Amino acid sequence: MHQYQPYLRDGSGGASREVLRRCLCGEFVPLMGAALHAEHEDVLSRAALVGKSPLPATEREQLFDAYLSVCSWTRVYYLWRPNVRDEADNHLIELAVAGGAEALVTRNIRDFRSMELRFGNPKILRPEDIIKES
Repeated sequence: MHQYQPYLRDGSGGASREVLRRCLCGEFVPLMGAALHAEHEDVLSRAALVGKSPLPATEREQLFDAYLSVCSWTRVYYLWRPNVRDEADNHLIELAVAGGAEALVTRNIRDFRSMELRFGNPKILRPEDIIKES
């Protein structure tokens, strides 16, 4: 099983939906930490985003609960502050490093490639790239 940190903020369906499906099927093991959980909760409460969802509120909650049930909960004990272009995304690298993730899956690869502090892992991959690699 692969340890991945899927970061699904793009809403594009397709490849991102496939990554989520593979997480729910146990092929990928997503990491979850306190900061990421809070971010997910915030995103799920945004009216503009919720209005675009084809799922009613109860099904969105069930899907999120199912996703959380397959996540590997990870505590971040050391803040690396890799200086990602968007400061709010630093916690994702810290979570990935703390959990020993092989990859961080995001559509926002540009911001992560410009970080000052580099690690051997995780690789920064788009959803379609992680699907091709697996």
